[in-house]
Amino acid sequence: MQLYRLGEMTEKRVALKALGVEQGGVSIIHKKMSLYYFMIKDLRTPAANILKQDALSIGAELAVPSGVITCEKETFDCLLIGNQKQIEILSRKELAQPFGLKAVAEALSRHLQAPPPASNPQIMGVINANDDSFYAGSRFVASEALERIERMIEEGADIIDIGAVSSRPGASTVSESEELARIRPICDAIRANRLYEKVQFSIDSYAPSVVALALESGFGIINDITGARDPKIIALACKYDVRLCIMHMQGEPQTMQEQPYYEDVIVEVSQFFAERIAECEGQGLMREKIILDVGIGFGKRLEDNTSLLKNLSHFRQFGCELLVGASRKSMIDHIIPTPVEKRLPGTLAIHLKAIEQGADMIRCHDVAAHRQAIEVSKHIK
Repeated sequence: MQLYRLGEMTEKRVALKALGVEQGGVSIIHKKMSLYYFMIKDLRTPAANILKQDALSIGAELAVPSGVITCEKETFDCLLIGNQKQIEILSRKELAQPFGLKAVAEALSRHLQAPPPASNPQIMGVINANDDSFYAGSRFVASEALERIERMIEEGADIIDIGAVSSRPGASTVSESEELARIRPICDAIRANRLYEKVQFSIDSYAPSVVALALESGFGIINDITGARDPKIIALACKYDVRLCIMHMQGEPQTMQEQPYYEDVIVEVSQFFAERIAECEGQGLMREKIILDVGIGFGKRLEDNTSLLKNLSHFRQFGCELLVGASRKSMIDHIIPTPVEKRLPGTLAIHLKAIEQGADMIRCHDVAAHRQAIEVSKHIK
């Protein structure tokens, strides 16, 4: 007899089928192979005591502070731990319980019903049609941009994101007319050469006239760092039937890194997404057309960026695709001082973690390196 410990299994059903387990057994067993962790904030004390007992009764666990049993406070933060099967049971059982546990049950159910991440994450290459983006290697204009587009297609880009205004911290503002003048030659060339038949294009802008020009030129995604606060952007997404990427940002690009602060970044970003999704759906944009971007580096401290990346799977509950863009950003420099030109290794580490946590798309400057890293990572999962 030989015994060895297995690492984390990402393809649980595949592993069980390879072992020869019958289909019925696969359906039952795979739910016991994934451990879930749920932070529940400000849970009423009676609810905590009830949930603790209900969790223990089925083999799950609710980690609670010592003061819960003696009701020292009105509310407590708790950690619910259980496998998929146990969480399914609790999500049904707590529907009939008082003290706000119905809301807990409904939230658990949303997470259980969230769609799985893409099996083949998409790579979004970055091209900046300006001269002041934080990474010089992404700056291309006119014919240079077209050459870079062709190279990114050869390197395996699924999407190419083109913008004409820098959104780095402290970047200078640019008029809409100037942005339009910068982007027009590239849009004209994409349309004239029908490059949109080779790859999908995304317009990185929140200026309605710029977005409209791009969509007329065959672009299929609007990448709005302001989170579609302008209803005209949502209207354009509806009119052209394209996808809209909503990014979270605290403040404005010029001021966003001036002492950003969150009580709980996961809660606040979630509330923002819920509000923006409701606004989009209210204007007629279907949820499957919405992409969510937590906005790494946009009005966030290192600890905020880290928390969002580690807990990215939380945002799958919205039923939207998730995009992460941390390419060569300063959070790498805050972990280990590194000039922007040498941040590719750190970028790959962050993006592979993001994919592991549920990202469907990765926005990056280095397409070929990401394609190789993702394919190798997929092979050893």
